[in-house]
Amino acid sequence: MKKDKILLIEDNLEVRENTAELLELSNFDVTTAENGKVGIQKAKEELPDLIICDIMMPELDGYGVLQFLSRDPQTAGIPFVFLTAKADKTDLRKGMNLGADDYLTKPFEETELIDTIEMRLKKHRRLTQDFEKSKGGIEDFFEEAKSHGRLEDLLVDKKTRSFKKKESIYREGDYANYLYFLESGKVKGYKTDDYGKEFVTELYAKGDFIGYFDLLKGDEYSDSAAALEDSQLLIVPRRDFEDLVFKNRDVASQFIKLLANNIGEREEELLRLAFSPVRERAAAALLKLHKKYSNEDNPKISISREDLAGMVGTATESIIRTLSDFKEEGLIEIKSRDIYLREIEKLKALAQV
Repeated sequence: MKKDKILLIEDNLEVRENTAELLELSNFDVTTAENGKVGIQKAKEELPDLIICDIMMPELDGYGVLQFLSRDPQTAGIPFVFLTAKADKTDLRKGMNLGADDYLTKPFEETELIDTIEMRLKKHRRLTQDFEKSKGGIEDFFEEAKSHGRLEDLLVDKKTRSFKKKESIYREGDYANYLYFLESGKVKGYKTDDYGKEFVTELYAKGDFIGYFDLLKGDEYSDSAAALEDSQLLIVPRRDFEDLVFKNRDVASQFIKLLANNIGEREEELLRLAFSPVRERAAAALLKLHKKYSNEDNPKISISREDLAGMVGTATESIIRTLSDFKEEGLIEIKSRDIYLREIEKLKALAQV
């Protein structure tokens, strides 16, 4: 069985050696560092399961170590426990505000040390399990997050709302007050130019979060969102979003993983829109829709020609002509308003993906 790896950062040789011995006797794999700078280096190299760090150290104190590691995505989510010889409330408050998970006041009992470590590791594992991107999975994550520091009142006001097809969810320029989680249905993000023409910026399917970029910036919504079909969305108030991101490092690390989409893919699409021919852009849009919304049980793509034109960045008449060409070439099949992809590899070659 793999041992949990502990990094102990402590400048006092006697305390460091005695504590390391206690941890090794309790079947932990222990790495030690004699000061904060060495501790940061070893944290990045070893990626331990938990860090125990003294506060008062020369060169770089424990607060500095925590701040530095919190900025690095690789180390930001590692549980962090302070060791301190002082029980001053100001020190405790400062450490917790920086994101420390717990404190041990020296001198401490062996059972206190081991119990604290095991409790923190257990909480960390529960929080970092794979949560399904479904209503149940997200609510399980929220409930687990509540058990972590200062999040007991999380999501008291959360609610689910139904949106009819074509109904607006929010408008470009509105203040970003909510994060949305798409429980069912389909949603488009879009911008409108000075002439009233729509340009589709993003497509969302079940399990996607909507609006978090603008919440992270603390800004207005940078585009609009509307339902492509009848949809159910879980609505998370800004206050709770900020608590999830800023109040606890463990919670924030896992929440950001749940939020994250492929930003590189989005940037690639914008470049394609700017420089590629309509046929190439249309092929890429159909492939994205196929990946996002269709499956073996339901292989069709259902989207209005107007929305598809907005996604491709062209006129509705142009997308109708292009689809007609694709049909004649045997790349797609059209039944009523539904589209079926018949030659996916050829479409990929056309889209250069």
